[in-house]
Amino acid sequence: MSAAAAAQVLNDPTRPPAELGTAAEAEGGGPVLQSVMISPTHKAAIISGEMVRLGEKFGDAVLVRVAENEVELRSGGDARVLKMYPGVEKREAAAGKGAQQRARKGRSGGGSAAPGDAPRGGQGN
Repeated sequence: MSAAAAAQVLNDPTRPPAELGTAAEAEGGGPVLQSVMISPTHKAAIISGEMVRLGEKFGDAVLVRVAENEVELRSGGDARVLKMYPGVEKREAAAGKGAQQRARKGRSGGGSAAPGDAPRGGQGN
């Protein structure tokens, strides 16, 4: 296989699946939030491939809010919230049986040897 052919086969593992963006576009046909950038001095978003800073216009709307997983565009009196993952809702994880067992094991010491203890099994005795 040639180097050019090998390069075409490799995919960027950090790139979201292509279906993720197209599904959102197909549903509403409107703008798609692809990324947000938040620093102490700047806030911006990538909306449908275009970088928009807080306070700048995207089409006829202004970017008025940037959060970790959503942004708000305002046009006149209308507000539109774009979510990074529209089909996913964030919620608190329930403390299941596994989490309770790990918590108990951590309190009881878990049977781990203290630093400096000799290994068991007759070695070093």
